[in-house]
Amino acid sequence: MLNPVFERYEKDLTELARTVWENPEPGFREAVSSRAQIDYLRRMGFVVTENAAGTQTGYVAEWGSGRPILAFLGEFDALYGMSQQADRTIPEPIPGQTMGHGCGHHLLGSGAIAGALLLRDLMQEEKFGGTIRIYGCPAEESGSGKAYMARDGLFSDCDAALTWHPSNFNMIATGSSQSCIQCYFRFTGIPAHAAAAPHLGRSALDAIELMNVGVNYLREHMEDSDRVHYAITKPGGSSPNVVQAFAESRYLVRSTTNPKCERLYERVKQIARGAALMTDTRLEIIFDEGLSNTIPNFVLEEVLDDAFRKAGVPAYTEQERRYAAEFKATVSLEDQLSDMPRACCEPERLSQNIRTSELCDYYIETKRSDVCEMGSTDVGDVSWVVPTCTANLNCFSYGGGAHSWQWVAQGISDIAMKGMLKAGEVLAYAGLTLLRHPELLEKARRELNRRLNGETYKCLIPEEVQPHYYD
Repeated sequence: MLNPVFERYEKDLTELARTVWENPEPGFREAVSSRAQIDYLRRMGFVVTENAAGTQTGYVAEWGSGRPILAFLGEFDALYGMSQQADRTIPEPIPGQTMGHGCGHHLLGSGAIAGALLLRDLMQEEKFGGTIRIYGCPAEESGSGKAYMARDGLFSDCDAALTWHPSNFNMIATGSSQSCIQCYFRFTGIPAHAAAAPHLGRSALDAIELMNVGVNYLREHMEDSDRVHYAITKPGGSSPNVVQAFAESRYLVRSTTNPKCERLYERVKQIARGAALMTDTRLEIIFDEGLSNTIPNFVLEEVLDDAFRKAGVPAYTEQERRYAAEFKATVSLEDQLSDMPRACCEPERLSQNIRTSELCDYYIETKRSDVCEMGSTDVGDVSWVVPTCTANLNCFSYGGGAHSWQWVAQGISDIAMKGMLKAGEVLAYAGLTLLRHPELLEKARRELNRRLNGETYKCLIPEEVQPHYYD
């Protein structure tokens, strides 16, 4: 059951989430999604500042005054290659559409708004002062919108930042995440007839391939927690009898901390320079995005944990369970069991739930952890500036995870909407606890200072790089 105060917003919020799902947009181009949220928040009495940190689609919505200042983080960008018909249990793209919400960000942003609305009403009931801010954060999937916002000081006066993420599990997120840097390597050579005059050509595609070989050798000599991924974005053409004069690849470099990530990035760049030398081509390195590792905050994790227990997990009807069972059947049990969260305190119970239930229907106890999990999020940049914590709410069946067609297909189901609304409750109850017990905010800040140990936030994105979009 939802908090009765909250029920008045249920229809608006589900329609808002559906609007974003039906209009999937790439990072820094979420014009429809951003506008829908901004217009709704203004109708709800929030003061909205648009074009936050020069991102075009980012915004900051504020209600109230004075301290504490509690931040709710939302997102709304989609993913390429994730087009999918709603409710279909086979991969079936929407004709003419390439993008889809394979990470549930249509729910994430609407759920953050839900939490802020409920907290506002609870503050008015209990006559609490303070400020609620909703940050509409663009380009989490590619672009690092929060990093630009953190670099521009938009979180510097906040006392705590709370967020959530759609998931297959009901639990508090714990541990760190990887720093990452993404860039383009563009090689320019000389075209020539590949048979008649190959000696006159200088192949940019050869440079791309040699760089990839070099990076593959590098993998033996980097830490186990490091990752390097790539895509050949422009192979230079489709004619094999032409020496390819231009080719481009996009690399993503990850490590556990910002300094380690920067060092690994330098090694990758050296390999690219070597490939250019070997092929006598010209190299251009274009910085795309960068984001920081997450700084955990156990104080806020306990606050969210208590809020989750108060709110409870969503309850599902038999019809919803049958719906979930159809999607669960699209992925083998072995694969479902291989994707269990490491922070789970009772893996045997979760394993049994995966075996016997269509979806996660209980709250998973977690161990507080400093371990860096594989994956990156620009929430990390926020966590360097202000104590930050994330809750995970189940919005999908077992089977299929983030960035899957199964998540897109279930994105506007009753199960997804229940998870989004429950996330709003969890965030609101956590915010209310912080208002009732301001000493927890001081304790969370002390923990952040202790973890930083004198380090200060340094955004990985160079100052000269501004929010941008590359096709």
